[in-house]
Amino acid sequence: MTPKDITNNAPRNFTERAESSNGVDNSELVISPGSLVVVTGANGLIGSHVADQFLQRGYRVRGTVRSASRDKWVKEHFEKKYGPGKFELVEVPDMVVSGAFDEVVKGASAFVHVAAPLMISTDPNQTVRIAVESTIRSLESAAKEPAVKRVVITSSSGACASPWTHHDLIDSSTWNESAVEEAYAPPPYDDARRQEVVYYASKTKSEQAAWKWVQEHKPAFTLNAVLPSANLGPPIDVAHQGYRSTIEWVKTAFEKGEALKLTDLQAMAPQYYIDVRDTAALHVAAAVYPDVGGERLFAFAAPFNWNDILQVLKKSYPKHKFSEEIPGLGRYESKVANERAEELLKRLTGHGWTSFEDSVKANAEGLVTQ
Repeated sequence: MTPKDITNNAPRNFTERAESSNGVDNSELVISPGSLVVVTGANGLIGSHVADQFLQRGYRVRGTVRSASRDKWVKEHFEKKYGPGKFELVEVPDMVVSGAFDEVVKGASAFVHVAAPLMISTDPNQTVRIAVESTIRSLESAAKEPAVKRVVITSSSGACASPWTHHDLIDSSTWNESAVEEAYAPPPYDDARRQEVVYYASKTKSEQAAWKWVQEHKPAFTLNAVLPSANLGPPIDVAHQGYRSTIEWVKTAFEKGEALKLTDLQAMAPQYYIDVRDTAALHVAAAVYPDVGGERLFAFAAPFNWNDILQVLKKSYPKHKFSEEIPGLGRYESKVANERAEELLKRLTGHGWTSFEDSVKANAEGLVTQ
């Protein structure tokens, strides 16, 4: 099974369904509420939101982390929010070893692989290999559990394009081969640009490996991939998660204030944004809807640049001193085949993309009290 284009005309009983208490028509879902869903990397920004979105809709979640003792807060958080018996926390210290997820997946109806290996090196010969192998381990384990009907992997916008490369259209056939080529160029590997392209290469090669594995092994489950662009929005638990990855940009704007320079912002370039809650909802849609099969779902809401973030912050927090806007940033002008993803988001949640302003404001909550 490979990525394919599927019509946007969803079955009538899904788009015009009778409302149910959890926002989903339960009668024809691939997996019904009450079923067990495995979510790897449940302590991370995206993984914790994915777990939350499934729990909101009545599913049980088994979340994996590298250290259950360090991340016991995840279980405490979800038990406080949803009550006991809905969320289980399990430890998978090494995602690369054979059978890494064999025990975790037992009894599950869906396996959502969000976790990414730690980038302990910018050497692609190490980092990309580990990313690919951990993805394959997840598929191998899922295939051993007869109850698993869906596997969803978290890919990345970096698997199809870098922010500095232009494409007339980014769609299911688009892969970031230029990042792979640049990542495997001769050393040194220690500059910021190399670190970024190695990450993109790891996402490109691991997603490609997943589609190839499914095509060759033909498991009983259906595979889908969600490709988020730059995630903005709130963490699930600020006290324990802080501001990781791209949501750190807003935190940096507050901390640096008027002294901020573009070089203070890692991987900040004109690109597309997505609210992390929308990213998570698309993982649910990819797991439960019967007409979503063998798809790459592009979680790309709209283009933005750093000045757009500054404008929202200055409007929302007029008493705080932020830096001046940076001239000449430009826009990311590549078009993206994101219509299918937004259609699924509307079907599941009742709304389209969360607005850029709402995403930035939610990202900023807790940073300043006014």
